[in-house]
Amino acid sequence: MPDDAPEVSRARAQAEMWFDPVCPWAWMTSRWLMEVEQARPVDVTWSVMSLSVLNQGRDLDPDYQALMDAAWAPVRVLTAARAAHGDAVLKPLYDALGERIHHQGRRDYGHIIAEALAEAGLPAELAAAADSESYDEALRASHQRAIDLVGDEVGTPVISVEGVAFFGPVVSPSPKGEAAGRLWDGCVLVAGTPGFYELKRTRTTGPIFDQEG
Repeated sequence: MPDDAPEVSRARAQAEMWFDPVCPWAWMTSRWLMEVEQARPVDVTWSVMSLSVLNQGRDLDPDYQALMDAAWAPVRVLTAARAAHGDAVLKPLYDALGERIHHQGRRDYGHIIAEALAEAGLPAELAAAADSESYDEALRASHQRAIDLVGDEVGTPVISVEGVAFFGPVVSPSPKGEAAGRLWDGCVLVAGTPGFYELKRTRTTGPIFDQEG
């Protein structure tokens, strides 16, 4: 590097994302963060939250209530996998679940979970957690950690940027390359602004998934 070149910070930023694997918007955000990890010196930690927990006790449309009832299964299995095998298994298992749920458009969660566990190299026995409340306390604790940072008037995704958390970003399609890096830069900027709370506009498009999976 030339002597007159500007000094580049070697400090790595820390981010955390809370996701529910059935949420298409969380999936979009997670794909963006994967791009950010390539475009900026950022380390992402992946954590589980639950739309089923968030909406428990609310008066929901019957179709959405049916989704919330079914959505317990994937987050319970993710929580069980983390308890048994550590944080490192969350992202590969999330990727395997999300590929089937979002790219393949499937809702047969029993089969999805079995296939995703196999793809992630995890024991098939973990699928039993889908119908068990054994890991609900740990699931609720992970969910509550996100809610404590942002409040309960949000859904998924939640991200934390250097300890400052907010709902979003909600993006479609997911930015790639330097565009992903620039969006990250904006998130860092607003996270570092005291008193900043919200930017929002009405969504005019649904999730646009990458065709290559």
